[in-house]
Amino acid sequence: MTTNSISAGTGSDVRTFIAAALLTFGTGVLMLDGYVMLGVFGAILGLVGAFFLIIWWRSKLDKVFPRDLPVKAIVIAAVVDAALLLLAFLLMA
Repeated sequence: MTTNSISAGTGSDVRTFIAAALLTFGTGVLMLDGYVMLGVFGAILGLVGAFFLIIWWRSKLDKVFPRDLPVKAIVIAAVVDAALLLLAFLLMA
């Protein structure tokens, strides 16, 4: 059996997948929030904001998806996504 020199293990791969899904979902919800508030211009601002948030994420972790992604980073991303989703629901109500 050959070893996989890229992966740090199944747990690391699952954390990376969850982080990628949360960042993608958060970008979409941020664009939705901007669209609900300001129309198409707000959606574009949301996309620009998401771009800078991902750059900030990279500056904190040295890579967008490091080999050993801390669980704390995933929890923070999940909380931010939940807050953005709640904001979207409140704006549309």
